Amino acid sequence: MIFSYIYHTPDVCDNLLVTSDGAELTGIRFTKESDSGSMHHELPIFQETSRWLDVYFSGRKPDFVPKFRIENATPFRNKVLEIVRTIPFGEVLTYGQIAERIAEECGIERMSAQAVGGAVGWNPICIIIPCHRVMGANGSLTGYGGGIENKKALLKLEGISWRS
Repeated sequence: MIFSYIYHTPDVCDNLLVTSDGAELTGIRFTKESDSGSMHHELPIFQETSRWLDVYFSGRKPDFVPKFRIENATPFRNKVLEIVRTIPFGEVLTYGQIAERIAEECGIERMSAQAVGGAVGWNPICIIIPCHRVMGANGSLTGYGGGIENKKALLKLEGISWRS
């Protein structure tokens, strides 16, 4: 069974749809919804995730990570998301930098930045796995599954500037 609830973000962002299997976090994505028909705030994982998001949206780096599970990820997607998880609060990497790191780790000459972009865009747990911290070449903004205005708001919250 999948449980869900809407986390109400500050006015600068759309709200978040948070999902769980009842024990672990399985998804966070932006939504235009303001309410959910299946509210399960009492689940410990939702309480922990809400606490994490409260700290994050106050402009601070949370010192813990809610327990999560990524479902149906390929080994490549897992590798990309593992790198994305290491991007520190207030810092960024480019798709190309991630591609270079994977190529080096795999002992291959080159990895496609576009393939990395597809894996980053697939991320089912936004913000906690900070795909908003991945930029285009030269620090330019690129598309964002959660909407470019949400990406701008998250980057601004972390004090990150970008090229238009």
